Amino acid sequence: MDLPDPRPAAGQIRIRTAGAAVNAADLHIIDASRDETGAGGHAPRGGLGLDVAGVVDMVGPGVRDLAVGTPVAALHFPNAPHATAGTAAEYVIVPVADAAPVPDGVELLDAATVPLNSLTAAQLLALLGPSRGRRLLVTGAAGGVGGYAVALAARDGWKVTALARATDEGFLTRAGAVGTRTTLDGAGDFDAVLDTALLNEAALRPVRDHGTYVGVFPGLEPASERGITVTSAVAVPDGALLREMLALTARGVLEPRRAGTVPLEEAAHAYRAFRDGAHRGRWVLTT
Repeated sequence: MDLPDPRPAAGQIRIRTAGAAVNAADLHIIDASRDETGAGGHAPRGGLGLDVAGVVDMVGPGVRDLAVGTPVAALHFPNAPHATAGTAAEYVIVPVADAAPVPDGVELLDAATVPLNSLTAAQLLALLGPSRGRRLLVTGAAGGVGGYAVALAARDGWKVTALARATDEGFLTRAGAVGTRTTLDGAGDFDAVLDTALLNEAALRPVRDHGTYVGVFPGLEPASERGITVTSAVAVPDGALLREMLALTARGVLEPRRAGTVPLEEAAHAYRAFRDGAHRGRWVLTT
């Protein structure tokens, strides 16, 4: 789509995009835009893309926190009231409170992979309460959200076991997992499960009675059983928390993973590659 260059309103900044990561949410938007037969489809309202990293090139009235020329990253929803487009665009308008400066040592294209998945992981882990050395199982642990969840939970003192492919063991060990599994063997082994793989009822089996299940899609959670608390949430933009996630990335606590880069004009290749699922990490669209 060709749109007029957007201008920031009060409290907003305009980001000249360097990179926009491809996420599962983009595939949901694409699928939802198809007609009832599953064929064709139309351009999703607002476009695609939730992650962005780039440089502030214009600020709205009242903005003091981020100056023009500052490298930043942000989580941005294409259907937000202030949105003019998704992040798969040359320019993105976001509230200044949703953006965070990218620290030295983090490449902008790596920073583009951080916002959605790290904020999702951090905000879901907050639902579990204090760690106190408790045992946590993360399903889909080598995925976008799961990888961050393992690292953040281990940092917070959880004893993390990661459910993923055997080939992901090295990455998960670096992230802080104390053990890895390829199947959901056992019952009642864990105080909590963070189910990023959407295993639902199957992911309840390893949780002890009166434990906790946290899912990633509200409305798709399994029914509670054995007194297990079942909850879920979606990420919300949070510039202060994102600043912390980017600082952890700069320190090597969080490991950004890029599957590859694709020019914005060839974005279809990245969406197809992501749906194929053959690569770890995020494809990043560049402008």
